[in-house]
Amino acid sequence: FWVILGEVLGVTLAWVLVARPFKEYTDRYDSITVPDYLEDRFRDSAHALRVLSALIIFSMAAFYTAAQLTASGKAFESFLGTTYEAGVAIGAAIVLYYTTVGGFKAVAYSDLLQGVLMVACLLVLPIVGFVAAGGWGEVTAALAVADPALLEPMGGMGLSLAGVASALGFVGIGFAFLGSPQLLTRFISGRGQDEITDASLIAVLCVIVFDVGAIFTGMAGRVLFPGLGDPETIYPVMGTELFPAVFTGIFLVVVLAAIMSTVDSLLILASSAVVRDVIQQIFDPPWTERTFSRWGKATTVVIGAAALGLALPEVRVIFWFVLFAWSGLACAFTPVVLCSLFWKGTTRAGAIAGMVGGFTGAVGWVLLFKERFWDLYEMIPGFAVGFLATVIVSLLTRPPDGAAEELDAVCRAVGRPFRPGTGAVAPGEKPGKAPAPTGD
Repeated sequence: FWVILGEVLGVTLAWVLVARPFKEYTDRYDSITVPDYLEDRFRDSAHALRVLSALIIFSMAAFYTAAQLTASGKAFESFLGTTYEAGVAIGAAIVLYYTTVGGFKAVAYSDLLQGVLMVACLLVLPIVGFVAAGGWGEVTAALAVADPALLEPMGGMGLSLAGVASALGFVGIGFAFLGSPQLLTRFISGRGQDEITDASLIAVLCVIVFDVGAIFTGMAGRVLFPGLGDPETIYPVMGTELFPAVFTGIFLVVVLAAIMSTVDSLLILASSAVVRDVIQQIFDPPWTERTFSRWGKATTVVIGAAALGLALPEVRVIFWFVLFAWSGLACAFTPVVLCSLFWKGTTRAGAIAGMVGGFTGAVGWVLLFKERFWDLYEMIPGFAVGFLATVIVSLLTRPPDGAAEELDAVCRAVGRPFRPGTGAVAPGEKPGKAPAPTGD
């Protein structure tokens, strides 16, 4: 329940509050990546934000990809009876091949097809599962007998600190969407503001179907297969046990679709962060487009190899592995992005402090404090550290010249309230990039 609530709220707020001003800013700057936007927004002539963004995206991409390769290993093992290691290797080969060969356009079109497959499957599988288990009443009764805490909002912990920490952590998963580089890149690639309304409705509906379908599938699977050793294999087990053998391949394709739709976007994001945002924008070598493309593909392969090294030695819990990488990215970017869009006082130094604080806060919490503080999900402390660092350091330093005027102009363009009398440029005018501030 808390995951659904958090993700629906997070995706809705991302499209309603963030998409329009972020798109307006990036169009004015002609930014095509998140590091582009941060550098232009804060007049970062030293490229510190660009390099920092690339390092964080690259490192977390390896962990995120490793989680998805773990999922492919479990899927091939359950569906086809291969070893876990062989499944991981096959999944890595598939993802790396079509990502390096196709590029961003292939990712965009394949994500559409993969999304349709996942929606269809997550509508059908829970319905068939509930019918096989005897219906809603039988499922809830069986779950109550197995473990009454499964049906309680706080998971049997009540309003204790542990219960509240658990609920906050699950809700916090969704609020990462407000600054997720993967989603922000989609905002940039849109053709214009007119697409945002329709896209937001589709995004929210898809999240509802994905989350509700996955949870209902888990509920039915818990009743139908109570002795299952690995709960994360419930999807392939239900697919093979409840459907004719001819559907096994279809369900395997859907699992791979879910894996690829996540990994491909992140691999493209990471390779562009290294090649476009660092090599091309900072060093500007006299290379041809083909050379840049080769470096991008090489970067993708390096990330894939690192992910393979993380996924092969140990069969991990996919859910928590994904959440670790998700929190590292979100805590580094979300506080800074939100402050940059809604507070004219955000400074370059504040943005750097927020990114470093958010990232290290999330990772440090996992390594040092999580087990001692009710297993509170690292997103909460990481976001708090990142936000406080951004605000405090910004208050002590000088914002970029022209930041207030730009923010007012963006507010005009997207229909948000703005402060009159600040000399904002006209909505259709692109403000020139002001010189780097001297006092931060």
